[in-house]
Formats: sequence, structure tokens, C-alpha cells
Amino acid sequence: MLAIILYAIAIILLIYIIIGIVKNGFKIEYAIEIFLFILGIIFAQQISPPGKPDVPDYKCTDPLGCVKIAAGEPIHIAWIQTISGSTAPLGQTNVNGGELAINDKGGELLGHPIRYDGEDSLFNAEGGQAAGTKVAADPTVVAVLGTSCSSEARAAMPSITNAGMVMVSPSNTNPDLTDPNHPDHHPGYFRTAHNDLFQGRIAAEFAYYELGLRSAATVHDGSPYAQSLQQVFADVFTQLGGFITSQEAVNSGDTDFKPVLTKIASGSPDIIYFPIFEPEGDLLASQKCDVSGLENTKLMGADGMFTSSFPTTAGSCALGMYFSSPYVGSTAMPAFLAKYNATFGEFPTSGYAPHAYDAMNLIFAAVEKAAHVDADGIVHIPRQSLRDALYKTKNFVGLTGNLSCDENGDCATGEALAIYQISQAMINGTEDLVASTPIWQPSR
Repeated sequence: MLAIILYAIAIILLIYIIIGIVKNGFKIEYAIEIFLFILGIIFAQQISPPGKPDVPDYKCTDPLGCVKIAAGEPIHIAWIQTISGSTAPLGQTNVNGGELAINDKGGELLGHPIRYDGEDSLFNAEGGQAAGTKVAADPTVVAVLGTSCSSEARAAMPSITNAGMVMVSPSNTNPDLTDPNHPDHHPGYFRTAHNDLFQGRIAAEFAYYELGLRSAATVHDGSPYAQSLQQVFADVFTQLGGFITSQEAVNSGDTDFKPVLTKIASGSPDIIYFPIFEPEGDLLASQKCDVSGLENTKLMGADGMFTSSFPTTAGSCALGMYFSSPYVGSTAMPAFLAKYNATFGEFPTSGYAPHAYDAMNLIFAAVEKAAHVDADGIVHIPRQSLRDALYKTKNFVGLTGNLSCDENGDCATGEALAIYQISQAMINGTEDLVASTPIWQPSR
């Protein structure tokens, strides 16, 4: 628009000069005016080069609204993770994985710095709801890396969805979150973690086929994650021909597990499958040796307890215990782990660092597809378009494999899983469970 005005002024000035010359003859003042005329034309050309007409101001028509980021202002990505208490290793690893992706992006997206901060979700539904409400109230937030556990996601997502935001989790695995027929499924939710429909199956198949076991007991803690995972295990184990002796429940915060273990012992199961969390899982494993009748009963947990600290905390009774947990066989993993160690002074203390890295990069790719960038550097990110871009993700090459998001938000194939086993060296603290080599992988 400014260029048009300058052109109009220059033309008027030219007419004025011509009239002056015709009436009064040539004067030095006219030379000055001609010079100003030429200068104005040059200036106008610089503002609006030929072939690049003025672009009209961007108008947001997205049904969920747009995030407008002024030139020089940051693009805000928040996290909702558990970063305190006994579950902090899981949440902090997720936060760190996202930070590595930001570092590899040069700390910028679409020419803007990236702001990365978040809320402690405390590893429970109440914490998830509080964190979700706070993040959703901030209109600058473009996307969320979260949550750590499925209970948090179930409570946080109503606020995140209502705010028009997207959330990508590296570690939620509960099937309900991506089941369109379940009330815990919300638009704008995605995950790079596996679905427990797969994890529960491979755990049961390993116990039945690889270990040759025919009876099992399960334990859950009432969380959506543990309840659904032990049920998938029980269903598949039964379908294979096995027998479930009992399905027991404990509470978060319990410290004495001998009563439930005594009840389980009455059924003489070959294995106890307890996909719960720390510190309860550590205590249950350590107390198993104190209960008569369980001397030969094997133990098996899942990714919720798959931390570097578990073997030393659970102690000698956990020797030989099995875990189903993420496994990333990418050739890029050694470099990723070295970079993680160099940045944070330790290796990942849970298995989901690469999933967090992939989740952040999925967000970056979707923002780049959905955003409109003005000539002056202002970025407009339409929220529904951002969701659509994530849903349309196909064959994205990540650390955890080729990711494609389906219409319900599952982006992982589920193949990045394996079975691990606790060794004496892990109990002694000289070997890291999380960094160890799996003993078995499902056939591809």
C-alpha cells in the first residue's frame, strides 16, 4: 500500500514539474524536483519490487482460531510431565527428549525462537487436570508435549481440546485414549508411544510361548494404564490356553504387599504380571520372597517401572524379573544417547526419550505445514489446520521408526517393544536396565 501511495505522489509531482516547465521555462528548482521524483520512484521500487505485489493482511478463518506470533516473539510449546517424586525419572526423561529435538532444530522454528516450559502433572489425575487447565488457559501455547501417564492425559485433555490445542504424548499407552468410542478419547490427542493392546499381547505371548508358562496372576493399581494392560495380558494369555489364577488390585501409596501376595500364592501361579509404577512396584517385587508358596513364581512388569533405579531399589528378589518396554533399534540411537548424556550428564532413566524426541519433531513438522508466515515475519498458526496436519502425518522417519498418525491419534506402529530381564549386575548397580540389550523381541 505504501508503494502505491509513493507512486501516486511521484506522478503528481511529475505533472507539476511539466506544467512548471511549460509555463515558466526550466529553472533549478525543477531539477531538484526531478531529482526528488526519481528518488521517489527508486524508493517505491525497493518497497515493492516488480512481480511482487503487496500481500493482503492474513485473516484467520480457522474454526478453532489462530495463534499469532509477532516478529521476534517465541513459538510457545508447553510440556505436561511428572517431574517430582518417585516418578520424576519418567517425566524428566520426556522433557529432556523434547529439549534435544529443540536443540537439533537450532532452537528456532520458522525463524522464531522456541519457548519450552511446562507444568508438573504429579503422576495422577488431579495433577493432570490442574496442569491441563493452566496450560490451556495460556493462549500463546501452540502445542503440548504430554503427558507422562494415561491418568494425567485423561484428566488434562478436556481442557486442552476445548482450547483448540494439540497434545502429543511420548509415554501414554492406555488404549482408551485413542478409542473413538470411549469418553476418554478427545480430538487433538496424539501419541508416539505404543498402544497397550500391543504391549499386553506381546507380554502374554512371551510368557506362554517363550517361557512355557500356563498360569498367571495379575495386579493393577486402579490406574487406567495398569487396569487395561493387565486385562489385555489376561485376555490374550487365556486365549492362548493359559489360566488366570487371580486378578488383584492394590492402591497407590501402599507399602505392605504381603497380604495381596499371600492371596496370590494360594493359586500357585507360574508368573505374576504387575504393570504398576514405582515405588509400589519396587516394594511388591522385594516382598515376594517373604511369602511362602511364591519361591518359584516369576515376576513380570511393564514400561511404567522400567527405570534405571528399579533393580537396585527392588533388590535381590527382583533377580530374573522380566519387563516389556520400548526398544529402539535405530542406527541413530547410539548418537542420540551420546548426545543425551553430553547434554544432561546422564543417560535416559526411562525408555521414552526417543519417543519424546519424535513427538517434538512431529509437532515441528505439523507447525511448518499449517503456519502462514507474513513478509514481516509474523507467524499465524491455525489450530484446526495444525490438528489436521498431525492427523495427516505419514511415513515420518523418526528414531522409533516410521510414524504415521491414524484418525484417532495413534502414530506408532507398536513394534518398538521388547522384553528385558534384570541381572545381578543391575541389582549391584554396575549395569543399567534402561540401556541394556533386550532378551527377546516380537517377530516383525
